[in-house]
Amino acid sequence: MTAYNFGPGHPMAPQRLELTARLAESLGLFGHRHVAVEAPGLATDVELLSVHSPGYVAAVRRVSADPGNPEEDRGLGTEDDPAFAGMHEASARLAGGSLLAAETILSGRAVRAVNFSGGMHHAARERASGFCVYNDVAMAIQRLLDGGVQRVVSIDVDAHHGDGTQSIFWNDPRVMTISLHETGLTLFPGTGFANETGGPDATGTAVNVALPTFTGDAAWLRAFHAVVPQLVGAFQPEVIVSQHGCDSHRNDPLTHLNLSVDGQREAASAVASLAARYCDNRWIATGGGGYDVTGVVPRAWSHLIGMVTQRPVPLSAPVPEAWRTYVKETYGVAAPESMGDGVDVWWRSWEVGYDPADEVDRTVIATRKEIFPLYGLDPWFD
Repeated sequence: MTAYNFGPGHPMAPQRLELTARLAESLGLFGHRHVAVEAPGLATDVELLSVHSPGYVAAVRRVSADPGNPEEDRGLGTEDDPAFAGMHEASARLAGGSLLAAETILSGRAVRAVNFSGGMHHAARERASGFCVYNDVAMAIQRLLDGGVQRVVSIDVDAHHGDGTQSIFWNDPRVMTISLHETGLTLFPGTGFANETGGPDATGTAVNVALPTFTGDAAWLRAFHAVVPQLVGAFQPEVIVSQHGCDSHRNDPLTHLNLSVDGQREAASAVASLAARYCDNRWIATGGGGYDVTGVVPRAWSHLIGMVTQRPVPLSAPVPEAWRTYVKETYGVAAPESMGDGVDVWWRSWEVGYDPADEVDRTVIATRKEIFPLYGLDPWFD
């Protein structure tokens, strides 16, 4: 999986994956008899073409074979997505992981699966974007639909809007895409506002909560619980597919939100609860963004793995000493000592009332006004 490598200095460092796997293993998350760790193959062209155009896949193959000839009109060889040898194979393997997750759900071999190497939610049908080449999230959703699943909800909690996934299913009434992200007024890709609600055949299936800069745990969780559970309940999905970019953390170098690992863990727990309540536990989780390579990403995604495997890691648990030593010796930095950030993630329920002076509340009510009436829900009180 670490072959997905845009080169030295690029924020999407493959070390994020290696450190997460090493930490999860040291926490015992891979060793339980109910957990299977499986190596994915490469997504085939047929699988890639389920969400991408033939011309785009051909372009990725050309650039992969000859990185010296970028195709910037396709987003390949740009500053965000530098061309590299083997780009097609590396990207197809990340996608293969999410496809493997979908296959295990469809076969009944597993009810939950996690591909923390995935989450490439900016890739669109015709082009790469925002560090993402092939959209594995969309491919997993499409595989579920092709396998007979009638309704899927995609929940995206990355700091960046899940624009690629939204665009691929923009006019598909079987898929609801819900994205909570930093407002596009201050962050790439500049989209994801409340009035983006889906195509003419699927109005109300694109849901966006564009949060103001420096939104912290309590306000973020208030927004999540004021929008997501109600719409999941109304849509009644058979499977949830989620993207857990952890770049919403206060220490992330690329974004301007103010969450903690504790808040991110709470978000994963909330998605797990929704999957248990509405989908008979059927849930596919992916990674995504997150650029504090040693301090945040491995802990956040180890918590995610714990939630998916129903072996949650306590926030008070110490980070294993052997892992911390490895980080110090390999990267020359001190790793966190605890699996949590030691913060209080209590939030005010929406039922407490709408505060028009609160910027997050104004964002929430904008989304609720756009979407809730389409499902027979009251935007003020439900």
